[in-house]
Amino acid sequence: AFLSSSRTCDPSEAEQEAGRGESTSFPCVSSERNGSDISLDLTPLVTANSGAPPTGGEAVARSAAANHAHNGHIANAAAAMSAGATPRRLSRLERVILEIVETEQAYVRDLKSIVEDYLGCIIDCGALPLKPEQVSTLFCNVEDIYEFNRWVPRRSSSSLSFAGSDTALISFLFPHFQSEAFDIYTLYCMNYPNSVAVLRECMKNGSLVRFFQERQTTLNHSLPLETYLLKPVQRILKYHLLLQELSKHVDKSDPGYEVVEDAIITMTAVAWYINDMKRKQEHAVRLQEIESLLMNWSGPDLSGFGELVLEGSFKVLRVKKERAFFLFDKMLLIAKKRLEQFIYSTHIFCCNLQLVETLKDPLCFKVSDQTIPKQQHVVQTKNQEEKRLWVHYLKRLIVENHPASLPQKVPDPNTVPDPNPVPNPNTVPDPNPVPNPGLWL
Repeated sequence: AFLSSSRTCDPSEAEQEAGRGESTSFPCVSSERNGSDISLDLTPLVTANSGAPPTGGEAVARSAAANHAHNGHIANAAAAMSAGATPRRLSRLERVILEIVETEQAYVRDLKSIVEDYLGCIIDCGALPLKPEQVSTLFCNVEDIYEFNRWVPRRSSSSLSFAGSDTALISFLFPHFQSEAFDIYTLYCMNYPNSVAVLRECMKNGSLVRFFQERQTTLNHSLPLETYLLKPVQRILKYHLLLQELSKHVDKSDPGYEVVEDAIITMTAVAWYINDMKRKQEHAVRLQEIESLLMNWSGPDLSGFGELVLEGSFKVLRVKKERAFFLFDKMLLIAKKRLEQFIYSTHIFCCNLQLVETLKDPLCFKVSDQTIPKQQHVVQTKNQEEKRLWVHYLKRLIVENHPASLPQKVPDPNTVPDPNPVPNPNTVPDPNPVPNPGLWL
């Protein structure tokens, strides 16, 4: 899944294109594996006359002044530095905003290169051995994403001063992050694996290999097209991290804080949705693979049992060879492994599933079918973490598939039941009582 990446830094933020004579002093924005935070280089600015090479925030300010002096300035401090004057120190909030704006500008330049320097050139050439459907899959809706994101350079090159209100600055920059138009990224992210597959197929054709290599050389790109096609995926999953960093430096009493918090909620939801859609897509593909490899299964399509939650191979007590376990939302499927194939062995519906997690061997747990008492499987996991994972999901699915609702609270042990309860005359006996639900012990 995308969000699980331990590093979501765009390649464009680590280097600018040499052919444009541009450089960047921005540190790459990195995230921990839990995706909850990022770190930025917020080294205090030094004066312009110190003679030291530009580093950290100073390089950020100089880069901003050099790039935008002809269209106005993002920061008065950056403009003053470009004129040789001693600038004031930028606040941490101002530097984070500069970071977001500058990296967004670099990202938009990369989008423009994909659209104009690659897609446009392919369309103009016409003679390339590429079918229209291949071109469509390769680039998907990158043109829409470019049109959507290109507002940032236009806004940031207008006369915008950090000397003014931080609230006004934040409100000016971040309506962009509250638009439902980010749905276009979902389509792009879902198509990305297909895009990579088409590009790799193209690399088997000599004339296409030469075309893409010549394009890369002409554009002075140090990275191939495949890397550029990944950038929209990386960027959309990074916005919430950048905004979280920004919120740390906005006073909660400032009206701009609510703008940023709303943007964080929106972009976190976008990232979560894309990640969830990606996970479901991967599970659907895996489900098709399992069905194609499963022999002797006479039941309905496996997709009818919900999503594939977990799968693994385990040693089972009194069984010579390992068994493959596939846990779906509504069923646990057990199969024998034979080379690359799976031979159906048995299954247990989650509504009938019983779990015993505490056995003599701390790595083992037992699953059984309450409708077939003799059908018991003592499973040995490889480590405690694997056992905890399986036990957790087995418990959850047992609860979710209970044919009867669970009691909301445990009865008071001090309450003595009435030995002669009076029946409720309004209660109609159930002609088809539900059997005891599956339990874990």
